[in-house]
Amino acid sequence: MALKTPLLDRIVTPEILRSLNPGQLRQVADELRAEIIDAASQTGGHFGAGLGVVELTVALHYVFATPDDRIIWDVSHQAYPHKILTGRRDRIRSIRQKGGLYGFTKRSESAYDPFGAAHSSTSISAALGMAVARDMKGGDNNVIAIIGDGAMSAGMAYEAMNNAGALNSRLLVVLNDNAMSIAPAVGALSHYLARIVADNPLMSLDAIKERLEAAFPVDFATAQARAQSYAESGLGNGTMFENLGFTYVGPVDGHDVEHLVTVLDRIRDNDRQGPVLLHIVTEKGHGHPFTAPNAEKYHSVNKFDPETLVQAKSAPKAPSYTAVFAQGLIEEAEHDPSIVAITAAMPSGTGLDAFGKRFPERTYDVGIAEQHAVTFAAGLATEGIRPVVAIYSTFLQRAYDQVVHDVAIQRLPVRFAMDRAGLVGADGATHAGSYDLAYLCCLPDFVVMAPSDEAELKHMLVTSLAIDDRPSALRYPRGEGVGVPLPERGQVLPIGKGRILREGNRIALLSLGSRLHECLRAADELGHYGLRPTVADARFAKPLDTALIRQLAQEHEVLVTIEDGAAGGFAAHVLQYMAGNGLLDNGLKVRTMTLPDFFVGHGTPEQQYAEAGLTWSDVVTTVLGALGQPQLLREVGAN
Repeated sequence: MALKTPLLDRIVTPEILRSLNPGQLRQVADELRAEIIDAASQTGGHFGAGLGVVELTVALHYVFATPDDRIIWDVSHQAYPHKILTGRRDRIRSIRQKGGLYGFTKRSESAYDPFGAAHSSTSISAALGMAVARDMKGGDNNVIAIIGDGAMSAGMAYEAMNNAGALNSRLLVVLNDNAMSIAPAVGALSHYLARIVADNPLMSLDAIKERLEAAFPVDFATAQARAQSYAESGLGNGTMFENLGFTYVGPVDGHDVEHLVTVLDRIRDNDRQGPVLLHIVTEKGHGHPFTAPNAEKYHSVNKFDPETLVQAKSAPKAPSYTAVFAQGLIEEAEHDPSIVAITAAMPSGTGLDAFGKRFPERTYDVGIAEQHAVTFAAGLATEGIRPVVAIYSTFLQRAYDQVVHDVAIQRLPVRFAMDRAGLVGADGATHAGSYDLAYLCCLPDFVVMAPSDEAELKHMLVTSLAIDDRPSALRYPRGEGVGVPLPERGQVLPIGKGRILREGNRIALLSLGSRLHECLRAADELGHYGLRPTVADARFAKPLDTALIRQLAQEHEVLVTIEDGAAGGFAAHVLQYMAGNGLLDNGLKVRTMTLPDFFVGHGTPEQQYAEAGLTWSDVVTTVLGALGQPQLLREVGAN
């Protein structure tokens, strides 16, 4: 059935939205929600967060003169309705696909996206910077930060609020309180917000107007009397936000577009300096069509049939790396009561939801607080506990100082399990695990491992748990394994020792991590040209298997290293060892294959690795180029 959205069809830009009368906004919100649901049925992707802020998005663009007024979305998978209202509706069904709309806000995509965001808790800091810049330039535009989906659990949000309260710049922070991150929100702050809502029910329109008149008096003559009455009423008095220097307004029903417009109108017209925090209460996934319960409010969905609501799912050919890690950790924890698991608001994404069901007393979800997660683990390690910190590679970047200062320098045996290493598909450059090899391999006495398949992951997990005198990390990709048989239980590997899978001559392919099977396929292809490469799996990026590297360098004419990480990682350390030990002095041809020196855009992983030049055919091309056989190179290109 064709989607009928007569009002939304007219809204090409927010200026057209602002020409409507307020009584039409409910219909706009309903049509916008229907459009998001219909688009998601065709594309899949982030879903619940956008549905939860439909009314807020309509109200913001109705009240504020965007893009001159700046709207900064935190955890910007909330921004799908924002994209639809800002001239990108015709491309919304291309979202997260190669060449299509990005799944988060992106400055280069639209003037309505003043700040790019895909990680959390950056909005208040960025908005404060924009507000201060406006004041320096003598401007008068509004700056609004929308923070939600658990992002207030991260310390950076409070650093920004502390600074904003001191600077007293005019700034609006909208706290989208939906009791969720990707999973249900955790921690004392979520309980605090729940108490505020319990003690102060959602405000009626009359109460909103009264509160706003008290908070933003129309003239100074009435300000003192109203402020006194406001304080005596107990409303808005003494919240944590006010103690940080913010004017607090709320809680307000975030799904009542008329109420939201009333509040935002008055805040916009406020002439007083100082930051304001508007506390709205929403439901993540509000209005979703599914009937089955889902604790995560359909944060992300696969494509689905809009009639039956059945989500498309392909039958897995092999268990995912995430599932193998989780099961392996459970198996080891059955034998060792000192093993604990820590995640930063990603229990299901890291597989620790399964571990938590089996060992709830040994599972710690610290919220979106990677810095705390790392140092918390360091504290546990000082007392003989075996902490495993499961954080996506891209999110561990947020805690790098803690990895260095609190773990590495003190040689504490914290184990880092870095999911989503390498390129990750539709989430694009902001979520790619491209840099962990570069930023961990430079740290003294750090053990860094990368499994080439799911069986190796089980072995490396057990190996990391056996390392009790220094930190260790294992990085593994998103998605399914390659389908190898899994051992009943992992075995401890010799530290810093790789393995040779195929013996050959002239050419050596030294792989680290998930590209090994591309190397094996490349070796098969090179066999068609009479070449028989040696294929080796490094297993360890640090410490290096120097004996293996020496053997490959001395017995071959060409050595190619392959890794799914940025330059400066594994290959850089191999080259430094070889250069320092004279292994480059006798004409050895070395080629290093890493991720390119640009941010690879979103697409399928296959499309991304083709763009990055890390497929089996790229390995073949690299080898033939090093051998100086252009005729064969042309034949490969023709094939």
